Amino acid sequence: MLKSLLFRVGLAAVTAMALVGCGGDPSTPDASDNAGAEPAAAATFYVSAIPDEKITDQKAKFDKLAEYLTDKLGVPTEFVFSKDYADSVTKFANGEVQLVWFGGLSGVQARMAVEGAEAIAQGKADPQYKSYIIANKSTGLKESPEFPAAIKGMTFTFGSSGSTSGRLMPTYFIMQNNGGIAPDDWFATKPGYQASGGHVATANAVADGTYQIGALNYKTYDSLVESDPKIAENTVKIWTTPFYADYNFTIHPDATKAFGEGFAKKVQEALIAAPAGSDALKAINRESIIAAKNADFDGIKATAIEVGLIEE
Repeated sequence: MLKSLLFRVGLAAVTAMALVGCGGDPSTPDASDNAGAEPAAAATFYVSAIPDEKITDQKAKFDKLAEYLTDKLGVPTEFVFSKDYADSVTKFANGEVQLVWFGGLSGVQARMAVEGAEAIAQGKADPQYKSYIIANKSTGLKESPEFPAAIKGMTFTFGSSGSTSGRLMPTYFIMQNNGGIAPDDWFATKPGYQASGGHVATANAVADGTYQIGALNYKTYDSLVESDPKIAENTVKIWTTPFYADYNFTIHPDATKAFGEGFAKKVQEALIAAPAGSDALKAINRESIIAAKNADFDGIKATAIEVGLIEE
């Protein structure tokens, strides 16, 4: 029954991190002083993102998105680096940032932590996202539409423990194909995780032979195969998961308090209007942006509860 629910809502994803309490940002004006008011000249709109690719590239990319939003919104916008998935959720919950590019998993967690938080935008590809299971070519495994049961006896790595496409959904689909056994109990050796470097780190760990098998998002892997000879020569995609919903921009209710009624809608419209091929879109590795809402990710929470990563 859960499985049918998940596919009706798009099989979205969610994270196993502990939720933190929501506090106010001392730099953000009080709601009673700002509701419906024009943006204050000194107010800054703070943006962050989960570090799911190369951390060294992230700030340069998202500074371009911040520049775009500054121009479109007419308020100063700054990118704030988050060291890992948990850090991005913590910063959002504490009101340190008002807009975050989350994964499906971290987005659900953030909205659970902050009453009134709203998913407002997503990449056009994100309602039908997918993960790959890849293997080092030395395993001899080949691509197949059938779940690769032979990986049970091999070394396996997820990405970040908080990743939708690198941990949550691969976990779900592994359990769907092995009789409901958690990966820790199913694999001959407990799976590893990539503490930093996101999906790129997963691909490199498999290419280097540190792990024989790994799970990561399809966009990163497809890009790496085209740009990185080591990945192309030493790894092979062996299985593709069914579709599920994933990444999204989520906005904090403090943004309305600081910049006035209608600001969230203005941000949504600015994101959707980002031109194809622009630096703003390159920051999130998307060709275009569409609207999103919280209900688009209802299946994420159900999935995470099912596999034991969060509690109701």
